[in-house]
Amino acid sequence: DDKEGHYIIVPDDIIYRRYRTVRLLGQGTFGKVVEAIDTQTNSRVAIKIIRAIPKYRDASKIEVRVLQKLKERDPMNIHKCIHLLHWFDHRNHICLVSELLGMCVYDFLKENEFAPFPRNHIQSFAKQLLGSVAFLHDLHLIHTDLKPENILLVHNDYRSIPVHVPGKRNTQPRNKRLLQRTDIRLIDFGSATFEEEYHSTVVSTRHYRAPEIILGLGWSYPCDAYSLGCILVEFYTGVALYQTHDNLEHLAMMEMVMGKMSDRFARAGARSKPDFFKEGCKLDWPKAKASRQSKKDVRATRALHDVIQPTDHVNRQFLDLVRRLLAFDPSQRITVREALQHPYLSMNIADEL
Repeated sequence: DDKEGHYIIVPDDIIYRRYRTVRLLGQGTFGKVVEAIDTQTNSRVAIKIIRAIPKYRDASKIEVRVLQKLKERDPMNIHKCIHLLHWFDHRNHICLVSELLGMCVYDFLKENEFAPFPRNHIQSFAKQLLGSVAFLHDLHLIHTDLKPENILLVHNDYRSIPVHVPGKRNTQPRNKRLLQRTDIRLIDFGSATFEEEYHSTVVSTRHYRAPEIILGLGWSYPCDAYSLGCILVEFYTGVALYQTHDNLEHLAMMEMVMGKMSDRFARAGARSKPDFFKEGCKLDWPKAKASRQSKKDVRATRALHDVIQPTDHVNRQFLDLVRRLLAFDPSQRITVREALQHPYLSMNIADEL
């Protein structure tokens, strides 16, 4: 182990007398993920090797419990959540073995220079994600950390399409990557919470965090729907909808995107976080200490109908679905089950680049 409690990966290392490591796939605060060969079945797998630190061990035990429940309720994996094949404790590292998948959607976007996904691919992702999350919610489980990093492609294969940059003659055409297949899997159930159990105050990664979490109003299933709304916009534009590190700035940006929050929701927010509001229920933005850059960033945030312009029937339906997912008030937000019935998901969307 290194001093941070990470397992040190050596190629061709044998783990648990069964798995032969091939290469490091990635790492995070929780530990590392390696590609390995299961010598019993001769198949390639991914192993999430958790840091040998109590905090991370405890979280991984929760993840194992969640993954076992998902597998028991969905043995054929029709709901597209990562499938736990096996888990074990190896030299004080909890190890989770799953099928080997492709890269996360965020990495695909990044390697594609943050070019947006085609609209038919977005619809395919939306159907799968809403279906996966509805399945979780039916099991009384809230994911709490939905984001493009936690959505893996099953297949990395793409074809390259030359894209000529307008206005620049004689330059090398830039290639745009177009996925051959849009199958995805939801991963990282380390923060998943059963509705009946203890809810920590702050959950989700900042860019995908719902307003009720920022306002300390408590959270439940609707926070996942909100994250999905943010993710779908990101697929459409290529970049995260809310790029901020400050709570008040984040709320101000939300009002730019969605319009003012309702008085009812704002009053509840003001009771919980009085310093974010003035005159009872108006967002207190900008405060005197707000930087010029911050004010500029908020002003530059476009309304949702300017981000997803309702230029045709597909965009109008997509905009309507996203608007319902991003409703400020969680009691007014569409549920993922309801969202699965939205007309956007049954539209025929032509292939496009």
